[in-house]
Amino acid sequence: MKKNIHPTFYPDAQVICACGNTWTTGSTRKVIHTEVCSKCHPFFTGQQQRLIDIEGQVDRFYKKLQARQSFVDQQKARESERTSPERLISELGLSNRPVDALSKAGITTVGQVLEKLGQGEAAMLSVDGFGRKSLIDLKKRLRQLGYDLPAAAEEITV
Repeated sequence: MKKNIHPTFYPDAQVICACGNTWTTGSTRKVIHTEVCSKCHPFFTGQQQRLIDIEGQVDRFYKKLQARQSFVDQQKARESERTSPERLISELGLSNRPVDALSKAGITTVGQVLEKLGQGEAAMLSVDGFGRKSLIDLKKRLRQLGYDLPAAAEEITV
């Protein structure tokens, strides 16, 4: 074994806890300071409801937990807003011609379109200036956004 490469071992090293408890043990350090020992730790004392909060760790954890909850709430709000029947037709990203034709017929929201689609494709095609291509684009866009189309809108009439 090489000489002078190992640290000095102290068989009577003193351990001092923040609660005031002290004891001796063997270590490479003469004095050891600790924040928690078996005399003051909640697990050993039976007071598990008491949390030891060193440097605000518990507060940071609760802050992260609350940030996560607010993020989840925002996501749910966005998702419900995305499929809202009060959404305007102009926000769907359709071309100007079908949007203008629907607005002239008094249909301005997605809820009104879904009602009209519930009557069948023929009801939508009866709107002046709204053709089959516009209907196909409208249905495709509504599906992409997550709207459930009525069963009558799925029947193809020629």
